[in-house]
Amino acid sequence: MFSTLRHLLRLSRIGYVLARHGALFPLEQLATQHPAAGFAGRTARRLTRRDLRELAEGERLARALTALGPSFVKLGQVLSIRADLIGETVARDLARLQDRLPPFPGADARRIIEQSFERPVSDLFAQFDDVPVAAASVAQVHFAETTDGREVAVKVLRPGVERALATDLALFAWIARWLERLLPGSRRLKPVEVVRTLSEVVAIETDLRMEAAAGQELRENFEGDAGFMVPEIDWMRTAARVMTLERITGGVRADDTAALKAAGLDGREIMANAARVFFLQVFRDGFFHGDMHPGNLFILPDGRIAVVDFGIMGRLDRQSRLYLAEMLRAFLTRDYDAVADVHFAAGFVPPDQSRPLFAQAARSIGEPILGKPQNEISIGRLLAQLFQVTTTFQMETQPQLLLLQKTMVQAEGMARLLDPGANMWVLAEPLIREWMAANLGPRARAETTLREMLHVAQRLPRIMDRLETLSDPERPRPVIMSGSRLSAAIGGGLLVALLWLILG
Repeated sequence: MFSTLRHLLRLSRIGYVLARHGALFPLEQLATQHPAAGFAGRTARRLTRRDLRELAEGERLARALTALGPSFVKLGQVLSIRADLIGETVARDLARLQDRLPPFPGADARRIIEQSFERPVSDLFAQFDDVPVAAASVAQVHFAETTDGREVAVKVLRPGVERALATDLALFAWIARWLERLLPGSRRLKPVEVVRTLSEVVAIETDLRMEAAAGQELRENFEGDAGFMVPEIDWMRTAARVMTLERITGGVRADDTAALKAAGLDGREIMANAARVFFLQVFRDGFFHGDMHPGNLFILPDGRIAVVDFGIMGRLDRQSRLYLAEMLRAFLTRDYDAVADVHFAAGFVPPDQSRPLFAQAARSIGEPILGKPQNEISIGRLLAQLFQVTTTFQMETQPQLLLLQKTMVQAEGMARLLDPGANMWVLAEPLIREWMAANLGPRARAETTLREMLHVAQRLPRIMDRLETLSDPERPRPVIMSGSRLSAAIGGGLLVALLWLILG
C-alpha cells in the first residue's frame, strides 16, 4: 500500500513535468479510444511552457526526459529504438537525446575512487585531472596518468545514482504491470519486457566492471585487426564504480569531416572500414557496439577507427543472425514472398495471419526505399518501417533486433557524413555474400543439422537413464537400449553424417 502511494505521488510529479514540456501528446492520440484521455491531454496542453510550444513533439519529450533525470534519459534512449511504439518521427528525435548533465565536483570523484580501492588516489595515479572531459547522466570521465606513466581515462559513477535509478526502475515496472493488466492489447508491445531491457542497460552502466568486461570482449574479438582499435582496460584500477582504460590520443571525432580532411584521411576508405567492422561485429561475432554516435567514435591518424563507451552493447544469437541475413537477402533481391516466408518460419508472425498480405506489406515498405539511388538506401529505415507493421499482423516485438536497427541508423548517418555519394551496404556486400554462402548454403545447413543432432545425442542418454531410474523397480522393464548403448548407436549415425560432410 505504501509503495503504491509513493508511486502515485511520483507519477503525479512526472505528469506535471511532462505537461509543462508539452510531452503528454500521446493522451490526445488516444482520444478516439478513450475520450477521457483526450480531455486530459488537451487540459495538459494548457500547462505547456510558451517557449516550448513551437518545438516538435519528440523534441519536447526529449527535454522533459532530460529534466526528469538519469532514469528517464535512459528510458528515452530505449524508446528511441521503439518506433513501433512511439512513431518514427518521435523515435528519431529521441535518438538525438543528448545524455549530458553538469559535472559533479572532482573532489567527489576522488572520494569515490578512494572508497572503491581503499587507497589514496595518489597511490593509483601520478596525476588526476579534477575537471572532467565529459559528464553524462550516470557517470563522468577524467583524464589521468598512472603511477607507471600511462595516459588513461577514468570513468566515475555519479554519487547516489544507483539509488535514484533503482527507485525509478521500480516505478517503471509498476506502471508496465498495470498497463498489461488494464490494457490487454498492450501486451503485444511488451511493456514489462521494455522495462526489463532498460533494467539490464542500467545494471551494466551502474556496474562499471560489466562495462569493462564488454569492452574487453570487443577488444579480444578484434585482436590483431589493422583497422579497428578498442582501448585496453586497466583492470587493476577498475571497480564497480570506477573504470580505467587506455586513453585515445590524437583521434578526430568521426563526424568532424573538416579535421579528417585536414589530416589527409580519406572518407571513402574510413566508411569502407566502418562497414567492414560493423558487419564483423553483427554477423561474425553477434556482439556489437550499440551506441555508435560520433562522440564514441574517433579516427586515429593512421585511419583506424577507435571506439569508447561500452555501456550499451547488443547481442544476436546465431539463429537471429541467420534470420537477419535471410531477410536482408530477400529484401535486397525484392523477393517479398521470401520475406514473408522468413517471418513465418521464424515464428515472428502468427500462423493464422495471411502470408500473401504480409508479402504485400513487405513490398509496400521495400519498394519506396529500395527504389531510391544507391547512396540513399537505408536498411535501418527499412527495418524500422517493417517493425511498424507489427500491429496489423500481431507480430511480437523482437527486442534483440530493435537495438540493431537503431545502431544501423546511426552507422548509416555516420557513413553519409564521411562519403555522401556511397552506401555502406554496397561496400560491405562482398562480406555479406560470403557470410551468407558460408552460413546459408547446403553445406552450412547440413552442419547446422549435425550440430542439432549432436546436441540431442548428448542429452538422450541422460534422459533414458532418468526414465529407467524413475520407473517402478517392481514392474518388468521394457527392452530398450541403455543410455550408453543408445549413445553409441546415435554416435555411429553422426559419424556417417560427418564423413558425408567431409567427403561430399
